[in-house]
Amino acid sequence: MSSTHFGFQTVDENEKAGRVRGVFDSVASKYDVMNDLMSVGLHRAWKAYTVMVANLKEGDQVLDIAGGTGDLSMAFSKKVGTSGRVVHTDINEAMLRVGRNRLIDKGVVLPTLVCDAEKLPFPDGHFDLVSVAFGLRNMTHKDAALKEMNRVLKPGGKLLVLEFSKIAKPLEKVYDWYSFNILPKMGSMVAGDAESYRYLAESIRMHPGQEALKGLMQQAGFGHVDYHNMTGGVVALHMGIKC
Repeated sequence: MSSTHFGFQTVDENEKAGRVRGVFDSVASKYDVMNDLMSVGLHRAWKAYTVMVANLKEGDQVLDIAGGTGDLSMAFSKKVGTSGRVVHTDINEAMLRVGRNRLIDKGVVLPTLVCDAEKLPFPDGHFDLVSVAFGLRNMTHKDAALKEMNRVLKPGGKLLVLEFSKIAKPLEKVYDWYSFNILPKMGSMVAGDAESYRYLAESIRMHPGQEALKGLMQQAGFGHVDYHNMTGGVVALHMGIKC
């Protein structure tokens, strides 16, 4: 059997998806609150920049992978208008349910689907844009997922990957102290779950850095891959165009 990482642990590949599901089942109800607290609200600016780079127009077809509580799906839906479509997906049903309810509460009704990014249930060449925000690092086979994202994009379509990345060297010590000391305590107090937020900190360290992820996207068939660091490299937005 093949092994992979779950945070700093080595686990069987077949176990990872279930463990990740357990993490997000646990934190789903407090996910938005914790995002605001953990990032001091900066996640809103990171997502706003992603929407700007997406540069969507009326009628575009969009796939939001790991869409969770629906921040990007909601923002994208305003750009594509009534003639476009945003499909809101996540592998985790609890997260998707929170997102769907949140969208409905705001009067936004979108196609919502539980699906695995490594086996997308969509035809070839269907979407103008595919986005995945803070979800790629949790996927067992990132290369397979990126190839699937490429497959469902139209020629010339765009992939946006917003993800935690490698922070600038001068900030590493402070960031590590915050991640492994403050973050789990915050998770315990607000979400009643320190371990899930310890996993979050570990999963960030195990995720490919900016250049490595750029290489994975190129191997998956994307041309003109570039990335933009934000907040000193705490997060990076990678963009790839389907050749």
